[in-house]
Parts: sequence; structure tokens; C-alpha cells
Amino acid sequence: MPQIQTRRDGAVGTIIMQHPESRNSLSCQMLGEMRQALTQFDRDGVRVVVIRATAGAHVWSSGFNIHELPVSGRDPLSYNDPLECLLREIQRFPAPVIAMIEGSVWGGACDLSFICDIVIGCPSTSFAITPAKLGLPYNVSGIMHFINIVGPRIAREMFYTAEPITAERALQVGILNHLVAIEKLESFTYDLAQRITANAPLANRVMKEQLRLLADALPLRTETFEYIQGLRRIVYDSRDYQEGKQAFLEKRKPAFQGE
Repeated sequence: MPQIQTRRDGAVGTIIMQHPESRNSLSCQMLGEMRQALTQFDRDGVRVVVIRATAGAHVWSSGFNIHELPVSGRDPLSYNDPLECLLREIQRFPAPVIAMIEGSVWGGACDLSFICDIVIGCPSTSFAITPAKLGLPYNVSGIMHFINIVGPRIAREMFYTAEPITAERALQVGILNHLVAIEKLESFTYDLAQRITANAPLANRVMKEQLRLLADALPLRTETFEYIQGLRRIVYDSRDYQEGKQAFLEKRKPAFQGE
């Protein structure tokens, strides 16, 4: 069964995550369906895309599907990982992408929402980035997404504690563009989308590409990148990584040993 639903209203396309059984976990199937939807929207000349969950959702997305994480010894967030491919497609999609968030956002779903051009939430919205609870090494591009949005200090707190931050604080630190009442979330989001579609699509396309390139304007030295990859390899080769994944599957608290 499809894990997303798509619809189009004029120049606005919508992707609705609809797999409540997994709390909209970002499975390979869901990620692939979202990529296909973006490809079709591009062909159709859509000028704004909205990514959302079904109305009334308590969880916008629970993040990457833990069952699909690779075994120890393989990078769980490599360049060709389905989530990484989707994030790049959202960044390079030739029109603004809006995340309309009702409910909590966990793990890699934070990255998905952060990479969107505009993020709109409601009082039930919260964000938690949780690799430290799984013993999982986050990748360079993902960490840069956080630094570009919230700055290094808030990024450190979010990664180190792995605890949710509220909608009010998310607005303060720049994760949310707007925080609106739940009963106004949908109308506010689509009103904003319609206003964007009234502007010149080519100008928006070029400005989006400029913003993407400027956000990555400070490249890492090759040696530094290799050093970071070596640090990450220590983590995904570790016993802690195996323990974090196993504890999650067994619904128990992990016993990390730092090795």
C-alpha cells in the first residue's frame, strides 16, 4: 500500500505522509514515493510543494526506519542513502518546499523538515534529533543543516541531549518560520503557498539555488572531511551502535559502554 498521498491544487502540490502504523517513519518505500512525487510535480510545473502528515497526527514523522538501518560496519547515512537522496532533491527542487508540521518530529525527520525552505508549526510541534540515543554517527551534511538553521550552540544541545524542544523554543531559535494555532495551520500554510505562486517562478527558482549554494559556501578541506569520516567510522563500527539498535528493537533502555 502507498505510504504517501499526493494532490495538486493549481500550482500547489502536496505530499501527505500517511503510514500511522510506523508513525510515518522514513522507510525506503516512503522516501522513494516522495522522490517520485517531487519528480512528477517538477514535470507538472508546480510552484510550491507542501509536505505534511494527515490531519490530527500526533507524530509528523518518527524519523528513519530503525529496522532498515544497516548492520555494524556500514555507514548508516552514506551519500546514496535514500534519505540523503531525498534531502538533496528537496534542496534542488526548482520551487519552494514548505513543511507543515502537526505533531512531533524525530531523528532524521528533523533533517527533512530543516531542509525545507519554510517550516510552519502549531503548539503540538516539537523537534528531537536522536542519534545519541542509538549510538549512531550523524553525517557531515546533516550536522551542517542544523548549524545553518539554529547555529552551533543550539545544534550542540539538540544532538548531545537528544531531547525534544517545544514549538515555542523552535520559533525562538529559527526552526519555525511561523507558529500558528492548530485550527489555522492548514489555512495559514496554503494561503502562504498561494501567495508564493503569484510571484515569478523563475526568480524564485534562481533565488532558491543561490541560497543553497551560499549555505554551502565554506567547503571543508579534503583532509578535514576524511578525518570526520574516520571519526564516524569509529562509531558505526562500535558495540554501542549495535546495542543502540538492538535496544530500540527490544523496547528497552540501551546500556552504552563507550566502546
